[in-house]
Amino acid sequence: MIPKLLNTHNWSSLHMKKLVLLCLLVAITACKKKQEYPPLKELASALFTTDLKPFYHGVASGDPLQDAVIIWTRVTPETQLPEVNVSWEVAIDSAFFNVMKSGSTTTGPEKDYTVKVDVTGLDPDTIYYFRFEALDGRSIIGRTKTTPVNGDSLEFAVVSCSSYQWGYFNSYGRIAEESPLDAVVHLGDYIYEHGEGGYGDTSIGRIHIPKHEIVSLEDYRTRYAQYRLDQDLRAAHQNHPFIAVWDDHEITNNAYADGAQNHQPDEGDYMTRRDIARQVYYEWMPIREQKDLYRKINFGSIADLIMLDGRLAGRTKQADSMTDPSRDDADRTMLGKEQFEWFKDQLQSSKARWKLIGNQVIFSYQDWGYSGFRLNMDSWDGYPVEQQMIVDFIRDNAIADVMFLTGDTHSSWAFEATNDPFEQYDEKTGDGAIGIEFGVTSLNSANSNERFPTDSVKLHEGRIANSDINPHLKYVNMRDHGYLKLTLTDSTGLAEFKIIETTRKPDPGIKIDKVVKVRSGSTKLILD
Repeated sequence: MIPKLLNTHNWSSLHMKKLVLLCLLVAITACKKKQEYPPLKELASALFTTDLKPFYHGVASGDPLQDAVIIWTRVTPETQLPEVNVSWEVAIDSAFFNVMKSGSTTTGPEKDYTVKVDVTGLDPDTIYYFRFEALDGRSIIGRTKTTPVNGDSLEFAVVSCSSYQWGYFNSYGRIAEESPLDAVVHLGDYIYEHGEGGYGDTSIGRIHIPKHEIVSLEDYRTRYAQYRLDQDLRAAHQNHPFIAVWDDHEITNNAYADGAQNHQPDEGDYMTRRDIARQVYYEWMPIREQKDLYRKINFGSIADLIMLDGRLAGRTKQADSMTDPSRDDADRTMLGKEQFEWFKDQLQSSKARWKLIGNQVIFSYQDWGYSGFRLNMDSWDGYPVEQQMIVDFIRDNAIADVMFLTGDTHSSWAFEATNDPFEQYDEKTGDGAIGIEFGVTSLNSANSNERFPTDSVKLHEGRIANSDINPHLKYVNMRDHGYLKLTLTDSTGLAEFKIIETTRKPDPGIKIDKVVKVRSGSTKLILD
């Protein structure tokens, strides 16, 4: 129609050229205006490593299965783009000559620009490499591993409790250097909610961002972003798949289903805060999003890993003290009815040799030995009715080779697991225990000798282990930071309690503090 119109008005060819040029200029100007977005403000941007742009937070993987694994990254655009296209590749070699899976997805501000892909159709017990591309940039290369159908052995790093303000993440750095692990089992307190000076050693110079206690959606997202910029944590995620569960500090201290000790009326509605914390956890962690966090991951004939949620799925408020009469109420629960029934079913139906229980707080009876603090009401000792029901179920069904893996306490423990070491339990043979329990120390969060002299802490350890008050407690270290390296075969479980030299500066020093063994079919711990 344009030529006819021009002919009608007897326009010259020069006029036509001017009109076309004007239309092009209008179109270009409109496109430019459409693409102009405000800058994306990142409170943790001072911690960016520029050559990683736009994938400053690295890559991660998690929740491996025999044929699938979650891969994760975060894209950081310079402006507030409504949508970012991201491509991904999974290969069997780090040079990506043999790409097995590839695809594309999108992310945006509604996900805090995080990317999560459930890669399926993989082979079991196989190491894979993965990477992402977006905004003319390419991520670092991640390494992950699927679970076996059958195998000779498994290797895990078991970790908990990392607070940015308590020092450097040297433990994560040493985990990154481990030969390919089947998984890093993270038992919670991945972040801490406190503001500057609320909990930590500010003299080290590692200060939380934002500086106030986190409450809002932006607060929680910023705190995760800060942690994930740490080079040691980034390296651990890059090199191994994680299987994680929250404890309380991902929400706030001593959290339970509908409240928390560290939530105050001036911080708004607790349920809103809880839901924000849950949302951001799923955004930033390489984990399958589902109705409940508790789940089982099978590692072939050697192990089932049963991850419990002892915080938000159903936990009722903690008792005030060990003399609180409500402590023995039948409706006091750590797991909630639905999870409790699911847990029993997983234990009873498992065909694997080892039944590993990823558990936030100490299950075994534990007398801390302090005059003003003996039993911890935030642990299973604060929920004795449900604790006894689990003990009875394991005994009545003759479930063997149960191994609790526990975080929370910032100390290392090795129990012949029982809730009553004074009746059915035999401290010489281990008979009467329902399994074993390994408690892992903190990656860097403060433990006893940040508060008391080291010599005093050692004396206290001697008073509470292999003693009249805890005959089932065979090893304790309340002084050092690190992680647990767990190796499993069909016949043996081997726990190496690894401790780092310091948290006050970047340091590669690490050593094995204690080696503890257990044979399948036995609840007797063997200490080297």
